[in-house]
Amino acid sequence: MKNPLDRRRFLASAAAGAGAAVVTSTARGEEAAPALLGGPPVRREPFPSWPRSGRLEEEGLLGVLRSGKWFRGGGDRVDHFETSFAAMTGAAHCVAVANGTSALVTSLAALGIGPGDEVIVPVYTFIATVNAVLLHYAMPVFVDTDPETFQIDARKVEAAITDRTAAIMPVHLGGNVADMDAILEIGRRRKIPVVEDACQAHLAEWRGKKVGTMGAAGCFSFQVSKNLSSGEGGAILTGDADLAGRCYAFQNNNRGRAAEGYTFSYQGGRGANLRLTEFQGSLLLAQMTRLEEQSRTREQNARYLTGLLEEIPGIRPARQYEGCTRNAYHLYMFRFKADLFGGLSRDRFLQALQAEGIPCSGGYAPLNKDGSVSAAIASKGFGRIYPRELLDGFAARNACPANDALCGEAVWFTQNMLLGPRADMDQIAAAVRKVRANVGALAKA
Repeated sequence: MKNPLDRRRFLASAAAGAGAAVVTSTARGEEAAPALLGGPPVRREPFPSWPRSGRLEEEGLLGVLRSGKWFRGGGDRVDHFETSFAAMTGAAHCVAVANGTSALVTSLAALGIGPGDEVIVPVYTFIATVNAVLLHYAMPVFVDTDPETFQIDARKVEAAITDRTAAIMPVHLGGNVADMDAILEIGRRRKIPVVEDACQAHLAEWRGKKVGTMGAAGCFSFQVSKNLSSGEGGAILTGDADLAGRCYAFQNNNRGRAAEGYTFSYQGGRGANLRLTEFQGSLLLAQMTRLEEQSRTREQNARYLTGLLEEIPGIRPARQYEGCTRNAYHLYMFRFKADLFGGLSRDRFLQALQAEGIPCSGGYAPLNKDGSVSAAIASKGFGRIYPRELLDGFAARNACPANDALCGEAVWFTQNMLLGPRADMDQIAAAVRKVRANVGALAKA
């Protein structure tokens, strides 16, 4: 640089670049002390609240209230919801029920699942999946998790099948989709019905087809945290008219659909009162008007957030199978690799991230080792049904080492965190980077 003017310009440019780097680093939150140790948090504002409601919900609820027809069969809101949800998902039949657990219980009952049967379930799921099996005095058989996707490892399903296996119940955990190509093929070949637990996966898709429409039945939850919510509620989808009729009868105390009013003509088999109310049907009809738009927002934000987090060593966002053409993102899940965070524990990472204003949790614990499951297997009823060697070998048979590891690495964000602007995703990533930049201080404190 012989020209002094050129040299001055170069030095000024370099200085400006260095200043910009400092500003960027500060904005990213990496130079500040972690909030857990007294520094300023990355975020102070709450994330979007959930559930959301407006004029449609208010008018619908008031309409039901004033009609005096609050119960299923008295009005038309639940019937209208069933027709609308079937149309939205491409299902032939929909049966509304009291909650997601009721959907699972009803589906298994309609398929004739009972004492002495085995039902294959994932080990990484909410306990309702397993409770539905236990309530029928059937035996849950746990299959290990694919830690890359957080879904049931379809490669291990076949080995879990015995002559007692009466159903396979994959869960589309977090709104992601289990490997349905593999699971459906096993079900067809072994002549075992597949019941999809899609309670967290509203509008998710496998190869362009909505989840809940591929197996013998698909079960949904509308509990308050779900992407489609009525406080409590559930639904069953099926393409089998006869199965739909049996599901309807079971949740209606063995009474089938009547042309007018109530019928006291009972169908055979077991039954219960698991009906949805007209109030909940009204809420669902209103909530459905926003579901598609909200789903698109979650998808867009999740894709952007994944791009940011993948750049951070030690953060592994959950992968999707090639066949998953739409993820519902009821949960945004990733694995935290402590060895790439200076040995910082997952619990300490969660504490630090929460202090930065980013709500998060560690997700599920190993369900195959849960005390309530062990107590059910050791109960008098199970002891009268199953051979002693089968009960005594339950723990060894249901060992799931990949899931044990995942339960120590998992981190969850809830779906409402994905409903804000893109800037929210930038703050989430900035908080993770800030924690990683301060692992030494966080580990010592």
